[in-house]
Amino acid sequence: MGCYNALKPWRSLHTMEFDMLTANAMPYNEANGTQAIGKGEHLSTTALIGSLWKNCYVGIGRTNTFIANVGGVDMDELEKAKMVGEAKFLRAFYYLSLVDKFGGVPLIIDAPNADEQAELPRNSKEEVVNQIVKDLEEAAAVLPDTYASSDLGRATKGAALALKARTLLYNSRWAEAAQAAKQVMESGVYQLFNDYRHFFSEDNKYNCEVIFDIEAKLPEYPTDYDQNIWRLNRPAPLKELVDTYLCVDGKTIEESPLYDPTRPYENRDPRLLKSIVCIGYPYLGKTITKEDVATTGFGVKKYTSYEDDVTIPLVERSAFNFILIRYAEVLLTYAEAQNEASGPDQSVYDAINQLRRRPDINMPEVPKGLTKDQMREVIRRERRIELTFEGLYYSDILRWKTAEKENFPHFRKYKKSNHPALIVGEQKGKKTDNQGKERETDEYKYRKVMHNEKDGNSPNEKVEPNPNPKDP
Repeated sequence: MGCYNALKPWRSLHTMEFDMLTANAMPYNEANGTQAIGKGEHLSTTALIGSLWKNCYVGIGRTNTFIANVGGVDMDELEKAKMVGEAKFLRAFYYLSLVDKFGGVPLIIDAPNADEQAELPRNSKEEVVNQIVKDLEEAAAVLPDTYASSDLGRATKGAALALKARTLLYNSRWAEAAQAAKQVMESGVYQLFNDYRHFFSEDNKYNCEVIFDIEAKLPEYPTDYDQNIWRLNRPAPLKELVDTYLCVDGKTIEESPLYDPTRPYENRDPRLLKSIVCIGYPYLGKTITKEDVATTGFGVKKYTSYEDDVTIPLVERSAFNFILIRYAEVLLTYAEAQNEASGPDQSVYDAINQLRRRPDINMPEVPKGLTKDQMREVIRRERRIELTFEGLYYSDILRWKTAEKENFPHFRKYKKSNHPALIVGEQKGKKTDNQGKERETDEYKYRKVMHNEKDGNSPNEKVEPNPNPKDP
């Protein structure tokens, strides 16, 4: 119980919170240092950094304690071996969370001993990754494919293989990552759920796509996603993310003749309106206004109890299981790893097209004849869209080495003040100066966008002439 209980911070703090370190989303406040990390201005004492380090080693300490002591327990040996496999899976999860963000860290696989372990040096990243892979291989060898209903939520063989695939992908071990993902795909245990919007619902939390999650239960172990995501508008999606969604013809908004900037959310990949609350569209039985999504003009639908066309009171507590690994990620892991290892063969197309053929999505298949580089861009966009707000995108832009490129244009738009100025997305022909003002280069117009105003979302947004036309 204690080994699994250490996962609680990953229900939001170490998952959705990390999307707010990217151009996917922002918080309404700076409680955990998300903006500082995104801008590269953080310290070792920044809350999100310190809490991740601490929480990972809490989990590692508990799993090490269990592994060190369970051998002396009089119980069925097969059951004992399975439980050790669960502990090794969890230890690998905690270490991957560390090594992904910090690189090499102290590698401790013995029971906690402050006298011996308090001042250990860092091991190399390679040493830690090799231990993660070893733990996961040993776990996969003893864990079952599935559990009875009373044990749902415990680590399975598929979870160990999927986490192994993620680990190898994150470390550019392409062929090995593709093989691990393929083992999950060929197991026959998992498949895509047929309803993307309601995949993230309490009623469907044990659906066929879930590989590993964090269990919630009312009243003992509730979640507060409805309160945080809807009432607090946290995380608040950004226009940079919204613009990433393709049009229904499979083309970008820059390329598609179907894109209408006056109705920007029409004719878009259905995952857009299934994931994100947009101004002018129904949610909670009403038409959304800018006051409803005050931080950026967008809200998140994933992990909320609300429907577009039904009005219900605010849900204070729910029992959503936060999904840490799902089958869609395995398909994307396979596609990326196989493309990097061997190029865009048919199996790469098939993996991506499975996601696009989900019955309620039905997007066009990936165009044939792509180069390896072109397919890489398709896969990266698909990961960002499919897995948005699931805590993986920050890790992606770190390993792709695109974080500086993606975050710099976004985070430089913020102005530090008691009421932070927010410029959400830059429109063509405009630039943002260091005073937080947006200027059109041809007509010298400006608009200062403050905390409760939006860029590109309000049809009544006022643009005033620059009082000093000589000031560019």
